[in-house]
Amino acid sequence: MRTDVVTGAFSYSGAAIARQLRAKGHRVRTLTGHPGRAPADTDIDVRPLAFPDPDPAAGPAAGPAAGAATDALARDLSGAHTLYCTYWVRFSHGDVTHQAAVKNSRMLFDAAARAGIQRIVHVSITHADPASPYPYFRGKGEVEEYLKATGVPYAIVRPAILFGGNGVLINNIAWLLRRLPVFAIGGRGDYRIRPIHVDDLARLAVNLGGNEDNVTLDAVGPESVTFKDMVTAIRSATGSHAIIVPAPGWLIPPLSAALGVALRDVLLNAEEYQAMAAGLADSQGPATGQTVLTEWIAQHGQELGRTYANELTRHYR
Repeated sequence: MRTDVVTGAFSYSGAAIARQLRAKGHRVRTLTGHPGRAPADTDIDVRPLAFPDPDPAAGPAAGPAAGAATDALARDLSGAHTLYCTYWVRFSHGDVTHQAAVKNSRMLFDAAARAGIQRIVHVSITHADPASPYPYFRGKGEVEEYLKATGVPYAIVRPAILFGGNGVLINNIAWLLRRLPVFAIGGRGDYRIRPIHVDDLARLAVNLGGNEDNVTLDAVGPESVTFKDMVTAIRSATGSHAIIVPAPGWLIPPLSAALGVALRDVLLNAEEYQAMAAGLADSQGPATGQTVLTEWIAQHGQELGRTYANELTRHYR
């Protein structure tokens, strides 16, 4: 029976990929930064995803500690066929930065090559570009370039926004719409987004894991909608009476930051808003997922936003 490795098999996209692999009869091993969160009855082989602590002088992937970490990762990857890499950081938090994530990703890919991994399926982002002005997209672009140079056969899937399951973005918009009398959107809200359901992403990733060619493609659903239309659809589905109002784009990050302080979380940072407003959450590529966003919202409106999904709690507390 084939064994595949998934980073973060108890998180979000990683959990969806693990479910798909198990449905196909594959054994699943996970490298996770939170091994203590694994269910007691899981049949997934749980190993730690451990990187050296950041060193301000040498960088997080330099020195003997990095070599030892790479050796340990290679041992934990040994004997597996495909590595499904969902590892990344959404935003910088303390010593956890996008540049640290780039160096850690390089270390992981080096370990995979050393371990004899036969294929790497990497979850990136639409419009990833080493020359991007946005650290998230720039870092993802740097990681893509490094993966291509390893010599390990690869598939790079580029989602823009994920929904479904225990996703954060749409749920938390719904949570706010249920509780606030006014919901502000940047400008006219006419910037478009092309989300994909997390299970569609997982199916795409697992299918590509069974191929041999090197490929990079956008992981996007069949529907491109404006941000305002998405918020309006969530408002309707949840029965919210909040008034959707336009606000100057520069005002959205500080408003989100103020709400984040109250919620002890990060809702939407400046880079995320600016990149979305610049069209980087959209794609002209063919649909690689089947689930229609607005139809899904209408079907799940009664459950959306009942509880708040705290990103900092999920990953750092």
